[in-house]
Amino acid sequence: MQGKIIKGIAGFYYVHAGDGQIYECKARGIFRKENVKPLVGDMVELEVLDEAENEGSIRKILPRKSRLIRPAVANIDQALVIFAVLKPEPNFNLLDRFLIMMEQQDLPCMICFNKSDIASERERKALQSAYETCGYQVLFISVKEREGLETLRALLQGKTTTVAGPSGVGKSSLINYLHPQAAMETGAISEKIDRGKHTTRHSELFVLDRDSYIMDTPGFSSLQLFDMEKEDLKDFYPEFRNYEGGCRFRGCAHISEPDCRVKAALAEGKISDVRYHNYTVLYEELKNRRKY
Repeated sequence: MQGKIIKGIAGFYYVHAGDGQIYECKARGIFRKENVKPLVGDMVELEVLDEAENEGSIRKILPRKSRLIRPAVANIDQALVIFAVLKPEPNFNLLDRFLIMMEQQDLPCMICFNKSDIASERERKALQSAYETCGYQVLFISVKEREGLETLRALLQGKTTTVAGPSGVGKSSLINYLHPQAAMETGAISEKIDRGKHTTRHSELFVLDRDSYIMDTPGFSSLQLFDMEKEDLKDFYPEFRNYEGGCRFRGCAHISEPDCRVKAALAEGKISDVRYHNYTVLYEELKNRRKY
């Protein structure tokens, strides 16, 4: 039987199998010998050891189509980053850091702004124009008022989606709406293995339907761009790509060089002021970081 690992904790792996059941599994010792660790999101072959107790053994890890480093998870199809329109106001520098991290891992990303019911049309349009010009799909929802949620659900259909965002933006409320059993399942598994559900943070996939999964990640407040050189940063701003090769200097950093096509596009309103400002801030951060 085949299935997908939806959680791994304390040496146990919970596999959502083709029969719709979730099996508590141990991995075969051969994986340790080969230094291969099963990841949440892995498709596996399992052997059912006890049908009554839903216990099994992972026999084989099927080939991965992708693997994220942060968080460590396999076979993710897309990312959904959630911020609030207001209360708290979006931290665009943090949002851009997350988008860069997803660009580094070649993962399609949607941006979702919650609490749209307390935002004006002008505020929504400003956010939309800033990020849709980069090629990202921008959604506005209100979990509280149940607005836009079915549109979002349709975009999750048939995909494995990782969800991330800072604390206080309604991420947990959204996941509880999409998957009301999430908190109950987490508590039941934690009780079975005698661990409090807040003892450790781990990646976990929630089953939305047979082919759709959503993964919660811890709320983040900062992201470091350590594994990148300043010269590479421009490659992770999709809106710059239309202007590559148009600058006077090859390898133009789009900062202070004359005859820069990106800066010209900025002056023409074709590139977001917010995005370009964040680019310059992150460029300086990478330029001034200490190398050990």
